[in-house]
Amino acid sequence: MWFERLWQGTLDTFLMVGVSSLIALLLGVPLAVILVTSGKGGIFEAPNVNRVLGAFVNIFRSVPFLILMVALIPFTRLIVGTTYGVWAAVVPLTIASTPFFARIAEVSLREVDHGLIEAAQAMGCRRWHIVWHVLLPESLPGIVGGFTITLVTMINSSAMAGAIGAGGLGDIAYRYGYQRFDTQVMLTVIVLLVALVAVIQLSGDRLALRLNKR
Repeated sequence: MWFERLWQGTLDTFLMVGVSSLIALLLGVPLAVILVTSGKGGIFEAPNVNRVLGAFVNIFRSVPFLILMVALIPFTRLIVGTTYGVWAAVVPLTIASTPFFARIAEVSLREVDHGLIEAAQAMGCRRWHIVWHVLLPESLPGIVGGFTITLVTMINSSAMAGAIGAGGLGDIAYRYGYQRFDTQVMLTVIVLLVALVAVIQLSGDRLALRLNKR
C-alpha cells in the first residue's frame, strides 16, 4: 500500500513537471527569440514590443511560486475546471516556468557571436533564416543547460504545490510525513527528489557538453 502510494506520487510528479516543462519549452524559446531579436540592434528591432514583453516576463518571473499559485486559482479553475490535483498544478507551474526559462534562453541567444549574424546578413540570408540557422543552433548548448536548470526548479515547485493539494511527492511528504510526524516518509521523499534532480542535472549537463563539442 505504501509502495503504491509512493509510486503514484512519483508518477504524478513526472506528469506535472513533464507537461509543464514541455509547454514551457515550446513557449519559452520563441519568447526568448522575440526578446533578443526585437531589442535594440536586433534583426527584428521593435523597442515597444520588447519593452512590453520584457515587463510581462519580469512580472511573472519575480512573483514567488506559492503566491502566484494562489493568485492564479480563478484562472486555473477556468482552464482545467478544478483547483485541486495534478492538472491544476500544471497551470501555475507552466506560467511560472515559462518566463524563467525564457530569460535563461535569452542570455544564451545574446551570447551568440554577432559576427556570425553580420556574416549571414552579408550573404543575403533572410532574417528568419538567421534565427533558424545561426541563432538557435549556436545557442543550443546554453538553451539545453538553461532548460535543465528550469526542470530542477520545477521539481522544487511541484513539491511545494503538492503540499497544498496538487498531489505528487510533495503531497506525500506533507500529508504522510509532516502531518503524521513520520520521519521515514519524509526521508524517503527527500531521497527520491534528490535522486531525480541529480539524474536530470547529469543528463542535461552531458547533453549540453555533447552539443557544445559539435
